[in-house]
Amino acid sequence: MKDLRNYSLAQHNTFGIDAKCSRFIEFSSVAEAKETVKNISDEDMPLLLLGGGSNLLLTKDFNGTVLHSAIKGISSTFIDGGVLVRCGSGETWDDVVAHCVAHGWYGTENLSLIPGEVGASAVQNIGAYGAEVKDIIYKVEAVEIATGKSCYFTNEQCEYAYRKSRFKEDWKNKYLITHVTYKLSLVFNPHLDYGNIRAELDKEGISDPTAAELRNAIIKIRDAKLPDPKVEGNAGSFFMNPLVSKDKFNELLKKYPQMPHYDVDDTHEKIPAGWMIDQCGWKGKTLGRAGVHSKQALVLVNKGGATGNDIVALCDRIRSDVEKKFGIDIHPEVNII
Repeated sequence: MKDLRNYSLAQHNTFGIDAKCSRFIEFSSVAEAKETVKNISDEDMPLLLLGGGSNLLLTKDFNGTVLHSAIKGISSTFIDGGVLVRCGSGETWDDVVAHCVAHGWYGTENLSLIPGEVGASAVQNIGAYGAEVKDIIYKVEAVEIATGKSCYFTNEQCEYAYRKSRFKEDWKNKYLITHVTYKLSLVFNPHLDYGNIRAELDKEGISDPTAAELRNAIIKIRDAKLPDPKVEGNAGSFFMNPLVSKDKFNELLKKYPQMPHYDVDDTHEKIPAGWMIDQCGWKGKTLGRAGVHSKQALVLVNKGGATGNDIVALCDRIRSDVEKKFGIDIHPEVNII
């Protein structure tokens, strides 16, 4: 277990912001997680539960304690109709995807190359290319911070919604996630009708992809439009795609007949925030040391030496312009501290 004071978080957030925390504790087992919460006092508050830092924007030093899981391990149990894959919360998410695809366990392919760790997948309900992790989460194991007791939650108890869970809201800072179990299929049922997945497969002359081929196609798509955080600090998609009413959608469609959109249910449509940001002229533009990526307007980047407040200022300008043009308030997906 690591227990460090006045610790820099520069290597623990993909924006590369050099903010410090008063105390940094990293636990590598359930026993260490229990020991950690047992020894936390009022002087250690507030708490920040940190994964890979790929969905985090630090605007200042954190005058509290950062808790990070380094619990590793992937195990599997076969059940009727599938396989349960139990993963330590400190495992890198894409390593889990690669492991599952290699073993013929299906359901994670469209979530390839999403940055971050397993624990955060269950908090954030990560998603991409028409898939969300809520569709495969079976169980979440945790240690209750107040009591040190082990507990677990079913998918239904987590109350997942678009980029939401109870861990982000009424359970925030109440549990240390130690393991997540995913229920995957032994039958490959590819989901190809989202974004430009089929176009990327067509480039390779593939009409009926294997899971590995689908994963590789999604990796190529993401690599082509998302910057490497080691080169330009970023947190991937900065904004959530807004859900709008059918009436609002039809109103906008009259003005913008080429507007991309995705049907959600009988009453809502999803409009890509990146498209709206691009329509406002922000793609490739900068504001001080912060900028909008030239290939994907949904991604805000650290052009070098940007502070968290520089990124926030750019975020606010973009939100204002989108609201003025489309009458829609887009919200950050990133957790701003």
